[in-house]
Amino acid sequence: MVVPTVKLNDGYHIPIVGLGTWKSKPGEVKQAVVDAIAAGYRHIDCAFIYGNEEEVGAGIKEKIDDGTVTREDLFVTSKVWNTFHSFAKVEEAIRQSLKNLGLDYLDLYLIHWPLGYQENTELFPKDAEGKFIYSDLDYLETWKGLENCAKLGLTKSIGVSNFNSVQLQRILDNAAVKPVVNQVECHPYLNNSKLIQFCKDHDIVVTAYSPLGSPDRPWAKPGDPVIFEDPKLKELAQKYNRSAVQIILRFQTQRGVVVIPKSVTKDRIVHNLNCTDFDLSEEDMKYIESFDCNGRVCALDWVKDHPHYPFSVEF
Repeated sequence: MVVPTVKLNDGYHIPIVGLGTWKSKPGEVKQAVVDAIAAGYRHIDCAFIYGNEEEVGAGIKEKIDDGTVTREDLFVTSKVWNTFHSFAKVEEAIRQSLKNLGLDYLDLYLIHWPLGYQENTELFPKDAEGKFIYSDLDYLETWKGLENCAKLGLTKSIGVSNFNSVQLQRILDNAAVKPVVNQVECHPYLNNSKLIQFCKDHDIVVTAYSPLGSPDRPWAKPGDPVIFEDPKLKELAQKYNRSAVQIILRFQTQRGVVVIPKSVTKDRIVHNLNCTDFDLSEEDMKYIESFDCNGRVCALDWVKDHPHYPFSVEF
């Protein structure tokens, strides 16, 4: 199956469906990548902090070595973690991710979060009371580091993740290179329509992480709603003879939003890919939009007092 792509503002193209690798455990993720590439995925979303880039790289290598794909066929994303926000550390971080993945370049490198933590200690630096220790680095410096990585040929494109419209505007006002992507949490309970419109107005593609609401998130509580079990979505699924998962993913891809559902199960990996060969009616798209309840599941509440915390403005 050939996955449709979306054109980025720098001329490159990103496949509209990719494989997410957050929470994919060591011992599972290599096979997930192998299965995904075999099924037709060409877009793999990674991050240094997921702790599984080496296995992802092993899966990529296997499918390149057996002739299924070439490196040029693939679109690989990674992200710079919060403890590498200084100009020099950004280059160090991307080189580490490339080494982990066994690649010479990335297709897309993102600032994972606009907020920085203290550098040169741990990945989650905390004081004696267990409170995160912040750095006073400005994400504009981090962005300059990404621009430098692109200049050095370490990545083709650069973008951000978890940025609000105010933070994006600041980058647009100060940057030499425009972000091509803003990767944010997005699903029917948090449809982010205002932020998506802002990004469209500035020719920035939105990628939706946790497009299914991340029911396996480590901090989920019993009784938390599971989006794809929503009776309204199940009803729509029956109408279109699809699954609720495919309805949710099509809702995003039909409005030009890239999705990166995570799975390590072969059947589900294939199932998630088949979400672009049917259309939802305009009425049903509006209906799904009405499910929004600001249901953010990745709020990072524990760093709410960080000066660059992104979720204290409307969008």
